[in-house]
Amino acid sequence: MKTDAAILARRTPPNPQTKVVVRRAFFYAALAILAIPFVLPTWWMITSSLKPISEIFAFPPTLWPANPTLDGYTKAFEMQPFVQQYFNSLYISFFVTVGTMFISSLAGYAFARIRFRGQNLLFLIVLIGLLIPSEVTIVPLFQIFNEMGLINTHWPILLVSTFGAPSVLATFIMRQFFISLPIELEEAARLDGLGRFAIWWKIAMPLAKSALGAVAIFTFLHIWNLYLEPTVYLQSPELFTLPQALTRYTDAYGGQLWNVQLAAATMTALPVLVVFVIAQKQFVEGLAQTGLKG
Repeated sequence: MKTDAAILARRTPPNPQTKVVVRRAFFYAALAILAIPFVLPTWWMITSSLKPISEIFAFPPTLWPANPTLDGYTKAFEMQPFVQQYFNSLYISFFVTVGTMFISSLAGYAFARIRFRGQNLLFLIVLIGLLIPSEVTIVPLFQIFNEMGLINTHWPILLVSTFGAPSVLATFIMRQFFISLPIELEEAARLDGLGRFAIWWKIAMPLAKSALGAVAIFTFLHIWNLYLEPTVYLQSPELFTLPQALTRYTDAYGGQLWNVQLAAATMTALPVLVVFVIAQKQFVEGLAQTGLKG
């Protein structure tokens, strides 16, 4: 009897659910190991912002502060108008993101659905804008805005960012998405008496939520981290954006106040991380649905 039971046990196939559980366990373990190089710097930044300067560079490094302190966060607000600078970054990122979404969706729909002479050549010229570094155009743009009296205002950043490289990439993404939409939707809308603008607004835009979400996320992240343009155009600390403000936390001798910088960097990065974690599904779906058709 024992021999027959042992043979039967060897012949019995393993439970499929057990295989799935083991496979998932290995998969998540591998993901956790691969995530360490990406999570560890963020963890070090957050925990080091709670350390005194002497403990930040202690060896061996610690993963948690021995004596947590909020001194870095307090000084971040005392040394600069950090609240105003935070608001500057928020409202600039918001208006540039909304403007980019509006312009890129209009241009993308036009390139995808309106046929005209020289269409492909014009679209190629637009895409060439992605190949021109911002450092090449910063000097002539500075001279133009200086003649207009707009230096040390937010207008150069708003205008250059809205009509610059992020808008070009957004236009490409929106064009690819609109090309993938069935032409029958547009034909049915025309039979109902809708014009071009009405079709774009009432038919195409509601279907383009995932693509618009992707455009919104990468545009917001780009503008939130923008450094060159604010450094060139802005001079007053009250007008600074956050990336520019982070470099100004120094002592009387020009040395870096690392705990204050890390505290300010933590407050700068955490909202963006939260937004990306919440909206990453829309971001991935938007890029996936644009495809490379056309």
